[in-house]
Amino acid sequence: MNHAAGSGRPANRLAAETSPYLLQHQHNPVDWWPWGTEALSEAQQTNRPILLSIGYAACHWCHVMAHESFEDDEVAAVMNELFVCIKVDREERPDIDQIYMSALHLLGEQGGWPLTMFLSSDGSPFWGGTYFPKLPDYGRPAFTDVLQSVARVFHDKPDRVAQTRNALIARLSQRAKADNPANLGVAELNNAAAAIARSTDPVNGGLHGAPKFPQCSVLEFLWRAGARTGDDRFFAATTLTLTQMSQGGIYDHLGGGYARYSVDDRWLVPHFEKMLYDNAQILDLLALDYARSKNPLYRERAIETVDWLRREMLTGEGGFASSLDADSEGEEGKFYVWSLSEIEEVLGQPDAADFAARYDITAKGNFEGHNIPNRLKSAKLGGDDDAHMQTLREKLLARRASRTRPGLDDKVLADWNGLMIAAIVHAACVFDKPDWLEIARTAFDFVRKSMTRGERLGHSWREGRLLVPALASDYAAMIRAALALCEAIGDTAHLEQALRWQATLDTHYADEHGGYYFTADDAEGLIVRPHSTADDAIPNHDGLIAQNLVRFAALTGDSKWRDQIDGLFVALLPSATEKGFGQLSLLSALDLRLTGAEIVVVGSDAQAETLLSAARTLPHATSIVLHAPRGDALPAEHPARAKLAAMKQSAAFVCRGQTCSLPVTTSQALIDLVMRRVPAKAEP
Repeated sequence: MNHAAGSGRPANRLAAETSPYLLQHQHNPVDWWPWGTEALSEAQQTNRPILLSIGYAACHWCHVMAHESFEDDEVAAVMNELFVCIKVDREERPDIDQIYMSALHLLGEQGGWPLTMFLSSDGSPFWGGTYFPKLPDYGRPAFTDVLQSVARVFHDKPDRVAQTRNALIARLSQRAKADNPANLGVAELNNAAAAIARSTDPVNGGLHGAPKFPQCSVLEFLWRAGARTGDDRFFAATTLTLTQMSQGGIYDHLGGGYARYSVDDRWLVPHFEKMLYDNAQILDLLALDYARSKNPLYRERAIETVDWLRREMLTGEGGFASSLDADSEGEEGKFYVWSLSEIEEVLGQPDAADFAARYDITAKGNFEGHNIPNRLKSAKLGGDDDAHMQTLREKLLARRASRTRPGLDDKVLADWNGLMIAAIVHAACVFDKPDWLEIARTAFDFVRKSMTRGERLGHSWREGRLLVPALASDYAAMIRAALALCEAIGDTAHLEQALRWQATLDTHYADEHGGYYFTADDAEGLIVRPHSTADDAIPNHDGLIAQNLVRFAALTGDSKWRDQIDGLFVALLPSATEKGFGQLSLLSALDLRLTGAEIVVVGSDAQAETLLSAARTLPHATSIVLHAPRGDALPAEHPARAKLAAMKQSAAFVCRGQTCSLPVTTSQALIDLVMRRVPAKAEP
C-alpha cells in the first residue's frame, strides 16, 4: 500500500505508525509528523503554522494529491520550509477529523477528503480546503501558491489570522440549541417520513440526483414508517433503493460486497472502494426487509456479501478489516472492470455471450470503454443463483484474483466491527445461517479481549498495538453488537458486558447538558471536545446509544433505563426537529421507544425454543426478544406477569408500551401478531 515504496527515500516519522494510510506516506519527502503534542511543540518553537492533511487509505483523491504533491520533491520542500506538516488517518482519529471538517464547513466550504487545514501552533484552524492540484487547474491555484500565500498571511497579518481563528473556535464550541422544546410523537415521525419519501427518486431509488450514497439511516427510517403505518409507499422507497443498489454496478457481482457510493444517478458506476461500515449497514437492511418480504434477491446478496467478508475482510485474529482501496496499479477501479474480449477468453462461447447479456458487457463498454458488471437492464433474465451462471462468475472471479489487488486497510476499528457484528447476527437469524453467528462471536470476542484495557475499550487495533481510549461510537456500536448476540443466543453474559460498557460510557462520556461527548473525559485534549449529534457515514453515537437504552429497558426490566432514555430525548430531540434528515438514528430510537414490539417468550421446553426461533426471524429493528425460562424470571413490574397464572404451557407475549397481548403458543400466531396481520387482543 506504500505508493512511494520504490523511491529509495529514507523513511520519515510515519514509519513508526501502524495505520496503513499513514504508512503509505512513510517515504514521502514531506517531513510528516503524526498528530501529537510533539508536532504542536515543534510549530510553537519554530513559529510556523501547521499544515494538517487528513485522509484515509481507500480515498482516491487522497492518492491523487499524494502522488502529485506529497511525493514531489519541490512541493515537499515548500511544505517543509513553511509548515509543520501533520498527517492524520480520519478512520483512526475521527475525533480530529470531526473538529476540522466542521471548521471547514464554517468557512463556507463543502468539505471532503483529502481535508487540508491550516492551523496555528495551538491547533486552532484559520483556513482550509480539500484537494489542491499541484499545478493551476480550472481557476484553482497551484498548491505551492496556496502554501506561500497562507504562510505570508500567517506571518504578515497575525491580527486577521487571530480574528478568524477565534471566530471558528467560538462557533465550534457552540452547542446545537433549539428555540422550543420538542414534542415529538408518532404523528410527527410519520410526517417526517412522508417528507423524506417525497425527496426520493421514484425511478432509481435513493435521494434525487448524483452522486448516490446508500443513506442507510434514511432507508431504515422509511422502512420503520412502513412498519408503523402499514403504508406500502414507505416500504417501496426502501426496497426500490435496495434492489437498484443490489442490481447496479455499486454491487460487486463477482466477489460480493457494496462499494462506497455511485457517481451517477443509476447506481451503475461506483466509487470503487469498499468500506466495512457501508456493508454492515446494507447487510442489516437486507436482513430487515427480508424478514418482511422474503425477497430472494436480498438473500442472495446477503450470502454473497458474507462470503466476501469471510474471504477478504477477516483478519487472522478474527476481527474485520476496515476497507479495500478503490485503486490498483494507480488506476481507480482497474481491478473490477472488464473488456468483452477478456470475458470471451475466460468463458468461451456461448457462455461469454450468455454472461454478457445478463451483466451488460459490450464491446464499447458501459464505463470509459470498460465494463462494470451489473444487472440493471437484465434482472428479468434470471436470478444470480442459477447454478450455471454461478459457475461462470466463479471462473471470472478466479481470473480476477490474478490481477494486482487493491490495498487492504487491515486495522480493526471497534465501532465499525460492532456495526458488522450486529448485522451478521441479525442476518444469521433471518437467513437461517447459524454458522454466521460463530463469525460474529469470534469478532466480538476479539474486540472484547484484544481491544480492551481493563473495562475500557480502545478504538483502533493493528499488529498488536491498540489506540486508546475509545470513542463514544465504539461503545455504542459494541453495545449494539452485545445486545444483538444476547437476543439471538439468549445468554446473559453479553447483556452483562453491554451493561458494563454502558456504565463506562455514562462515567467518561456523558455530557451534563444531555447526550454524550465523542471523546472520553480523560482523552488527549483537543481545541474543543467534539459533541456532534448528526449522523454521518455511520449512525451518530447518540442515536445508537438511544436505541441501546430502549433495549436495556426491555431486557433488564429496570425502569431506570426508561428514565435515562426519556432524559436523552428531552435533551436531544429539539435539535433533531430542526436538523431533520441529520439525526434519523435518534428518531429511529424514538420509534422503537414508542411502537417497538417486545416479544417475551416464557418457558424452557421445545415449544419455547420453537417460539424463540420464530421471534428471532422477525424484523430486528422494531422488535426486542426477551427469553424468560420461568415466569418468575420476569421483572415483578413487567406487564406480562399478570397473565402468567393461567398459563399451562410455554407461550409468547407481544408487549407494546405497558400493554401486552394475550399469550400465543404457535409460531405463526406470534409472527402474525408482531407483523400486525391480526389485531392484538390485549389487556392493560
